[in-house]
Amino acid sequence: MKRNLLLVICALVALALTACVAPPELTTSPTPPRADLWAVYRDVFVNAKYIDLTHAFEPVQAVWPGFGNAVFKPAVAGQAIEGYVKLGQEFTYAEHGFVATAYDLPTDQYGTQLDPPAHWDELGATISDIPATYAIRPLVVINISDKVAQDEGYHLQVKDVLDWEAKYGRIPAGSVVMVRSDWHKRWKDIARFNQKPFPGVSLDALKFLHLERGILFHGHEPLDTDTTPTLEGEAWLMHNHFAQAEGVANLDQVPEAGGLIIIGFAKPLGGTGGYARYIAVAPPDWPHGVSIAEVPGAPLPVQPHPLRRDKQGVMRPTP
Repeated sequence: MKRNLLLVICALVALALTACVAPPELTTSPTPPRADLWAVYRDVFVNAKYIDLTHAFEPVQAVWPGFGNAVFKPAVAGQAIEGYVKLGQEFTYAEHGFVATAYDLPTDQYGTQLDPPAHWDELGATISDIPATYAIRPLVVINISDKVAQDEGYHLQVKDVLDWEAKYGRIPAGSVVMVRSDWHKRWKDIARFNQKPFPGVSLDALKFLHLERGILFHGHEPLDTDTTPTLEGEAWLMHNHFAQAEGVANLDQVPEAGGLIIIGFAKPLGGTGGYARYIAVAPPDWPHGVSIAEVPGAPLPVQPHPLRRDKQGVMRPTP
C-alpha cells in the first residue's frame, strides 16, 4: 500500500513538473524586454538637466608643447569612381551632395580627453580596453576655485576631500571625482593655459581617492595632473592602472553632489589616449543645462547660414 501511494505521489510530482515546463517551441521565443529602465528614463532622465563638460577640439588650441596642433581639411577621394568623383577630388555639396572632413591629429592627447594607463605604462590598458561599464557613474565635484583664485598653483589636498565629505557624505565607490578649479575659463588664452603655475591634484589626494574611497577616476581642467618635475601624480595613476580625465570644462555649472556623469570616448584600437565627451546630468530644478524635454535633439537645428570652411578648414555658418 505504501509502495503504491509512493508511486502515485511520484507520478503526480512528475506530472506537475511537466506542466510547469513550456513546450520546446515556446522556450526558444525571445523574452520580452523589461521596461524598468524605460520608466527610469521617463521619470528621471527626460526632465534632468544636461551640461556639456567638453571642449570642442580645433586646429588652434591649448596643447602640451611637445605635441603639435591638429590640421582640418576637406576629405578627398582616395580612389576614383567613374562618373562620380576623380582621384584626389574634394567632395562638395554642389557636385556630390555631401562633404567630409579629414583630420591630421598629431596626438591622441588632445583637448578634453580620457587617459588610459597605456599612456605611461607598457603593460597598461589601452583606450580600446576601457569597459562599457564606464558609461554612466555618480559625479562628485570638489571645488577648489576659491583657493586657486588666491594661488594659481594650488593642488587638491586630502583636506579638501574631507571637507566635501563633511558637507555631502562619503564619496560613493565607483564614482568620478572632478576637481573644479575654473581653469577652463583660460582655455582660449593659449599662451597662459599650459604655463606654470596652474592648479593640479596632489599625489596624497589621488592615493586617498583611489585607495580609501575606491573611485573610478578623477578629472581636472588643465592638461596635466600636477606641476611637479616628474608629474608624480600622473605617473602614480598610470603605473597603478587608473585612468584620468584632462581638459574638462564647465564644472562651475555642475552640482557638487547628487549628479551623474555620462562618459563617451573615441575607441581607436590600442589607443594611448581618448578624445572624450563628458556630459553631467543634474536634477530637473538645476539652473544650468538643458533637458531632453526642452531640446529633444530630433530634428537638429538648422544653421543660420550655409556652412563654409574657414581658413583653418573648420566648417562654420558663413553669411
